[in-house]
Amino acid sequence: MAKDETKVAGGRARAQALSPERKKEIAAKGAAARWGGKPLQATHKGNFNEEFGIDVECYVLDDKLKTAVITQRGMAPALGLSGGSGGRIIEFVQSATIAPYIGRELREKLENPIIFQIVSVVGSATAHGYDVTLLIDLCKTIIQAEADGRLKHARYKNIVRQAHVVLAASAKAGIKGLVYALSGYDATKEEVIAAFKAYVMDEAKKYEREFPPELYDQWYRLYGMPVLERGKPWHFKGLTVKHIYYPLAKSNGKILELLRANKANGDDRKKKLFQFLNEVGARALRMQIGRVLEMSESSKTRVEYENKIAERFGGQQELDL
Repeated sequence: MAKDETKVAGGRARAQALSPERKKEIAAKGAAARWGGKPLQATHKGNFNEEFGIDVECYVLDDKLKTAVITQRGMAPALGLSGGSGGRIIEFVQSATIAPYIGRELREKLENPIIFQIVSVVGSATAHGYDVTLLIDLCKTIIQAEADGRLKHARYKNIVRQAHVVLAASAKAGIKGLVYALSGYDATKEEVIAAFKAYVMDEAKKYEREFPPELYDQWYRLYGMPVLERGKPWHFKGLTVKHIYYPLAKSNGKILELLRANKANGDDRKKKLFQFLNEVGARALRMQIGRVLEMSESSKTRVEYENKIAERFGGQQELDL
């Protein structure tokens, strides 16, 4: 074994022998050294949940660069990974599939998060986070792995889609913000959020298949209808409204309120409900379709299926559009 390789192997062995507490202590010292020797503090706090439907906390720190960070725990859901623990993102980048695409610099930053203080009325707490630009680096890495055919398995589908959406939406929002800054235009907080949401929805539509063919296959089976060579049976329209759109409209009343507000403003009364779903979020639609697909696949008869729908969603009333 070469001398350099021996050093590397020895370093790995020593690192593995360290206790979790000692690893945290070393990481904290390293973070303090990188950021000027004093604990960083968060000056502003936010969350992606209200605007984008994912529970990812974000902060602005008090260093010279005013670093924007997202929490270590939030990096996983931001990438579409299941599980919300701080170690989930490390597990992903160390997996055999993606590890070859993670460069040394990116790996070191992910394994040594920024440590900072969150100060509130009830006291202070220590948090771990990443410079938000690492999210972009990870999205680029995922897309490269996809291009090489490494992420073909179905479990990577959502991760790949999320990487494309985040990367494209961030690029569009970033260049728009640059023009604002160069031209002296001071965009409000609401304008920045609204613009990014618009970009996210626009990008998401490119990767979103509204209704999987498997759901139609189950409806054909349960309702005993012959499969048409072209188009879909008229009966599917009613099933879509009753089993997909109506339960969504009932959900917390959000979509129904939006529909009523639209009517009150004198807009097109015939506007289809799925257009409102795009405004509320494609994520809710995907979840609802998944629930209905599971119920249809687990039912042997039409009666069993419709009983499950009624029990879960409270009947099959139709919206008065």
